Amino acid sequence: MEKSKRKSIITVIIIILFVILVCVGTFFVVTSLYEKKLEEQKQKEIEENRISTEPLYTLEDYPKVDASLATQPLTNAFIKNFTGIDVDESTLEYTNTHPAYVKLINDEVDLIVVTEPSEEELELAAENGVELEVIPVVKEGFVFYVNASNPVDNLTQEQVQSIYSGEITNWKDVGGNDEEIVPYQRPVNSGSQTGMLSLVMKDKTLMEPKKENLLQTMAQIINYVSSYDNGKDSIGYSYYYYATTMFQTIDSDVASNIKLLSIDGVEPNVQTIKDGTYPYTTAYYIVINKADGEDSPARKLANEMLSNRGQKVALDTGYVPVK
Repeated sequence: MEKSKRKSIITVIIIILFVILVCVGTFFVVTSLYEKKLEEQKQKEIEENRISTEPLYTLEDYPKVDASLATQPLTNAFIKNFTGIDVDESTLEYTNTHPAYVKLINDEVDLIVVTEPSEEELELAAENGVELEVIPVVKEGFVFYVNASNPVDNLTQEQVQSIYSGEITNWKDVGGNDEEIVPYQRPVNSGSQTGMLSLVMKDKTLMEPKKENLLQTMAQIINYVSSYDNGKDSIGYSYYYYATTMFQTIDSDVASNIKLLSIDGVEPNVQTIKDGTYPYTTAYYIVINKADGEDSPARKLANEMLSNRGQKVALDTGYVPVK
C-alpha cells in the first residue's frame, strides 16, 4: 500500500513537472513569436518611413511655381531636393505674394507657396471663376519687433491693436519711455499686411498710416526700426522666419539691432510656434486651383511637399513643419 502510494505521488509530481515544462516552453515560444512579430513590424515601419532621395522630377517637367519672399528659400529647397539638381537660385523666377496670386488665378503657374489670400485676392479669384484651395505647408509666427534699445519687451494683444488703431500713441502707456510711437505698416495685399489684418486687428480698424510710415518691403521696415537715430521709437511687423533666419543671412548686423516682442508674455520661437502657444501663430500655404484633379501637376507636387520627405526638407531649411 505504501509502495502504491509513493508511486501515485511520483506520478503526480511527474505530471505536474511535465505541465510546468509545457507551460514554460509554451511561454518561451509565444514570447519569441511575439518578439519576432514586433521586430518585423518595427522593420516594416522603418521601411515605410524611409525617406527616398531619388529624383521625382527633371527641371524640365517640374511644375510652374511662384512664391512670396519669405517662402522662396522653401520652394528653392523643394526644387533642389525633388529634382536632385543644385539649381542656380538666381535663375528661378518669383514675383512675390500678390503677383503670385494673380498668376495662379490667370493659370500662368501651377502652384504658389505664400501667406493666406487677402479679401481682394479672394474677390479676384471669384471674378475669374477660380476657387482657391489653401493648404498649410509649414507653421509660422507673425511677429512684432522694436529697436534693441527700446525698454519694452512685451505687449498684450489688446495693446498691439490699440497702437495700430491709433488709440495708444506713446510708449509710456505700455511701460516704455515718454516718446511718440512710430508704427510702420506695409501696403495692402502684401503678405504681412494681410496677416496684420486677419491675425492681429481682426474686427478692429487699422489706422491709415502716415505716408512716411508706409514701407514697401519687410526689409525696409527692419532697416528703419534697427536704426538708432530714426527707429528707436518705432515698431514693425513681419513673419518669424524672415525676421530671424532669413534676414540674418541678408544683414546680421542690422538683424542684431531689432528685438522681437513677446505677446501676452509668450516669446516667439520655434517651440511656441510649433505648439501654438504663441498667440499669432499662422502658416505658409500651398495654394492651388481647387479644380485641379488628383493627377494634375499642382496636386501631385502639393502631395510631395506634404509628404515625410517634403516636411523633412522644410525642417532642414529652417521652417516649422505642419506634420
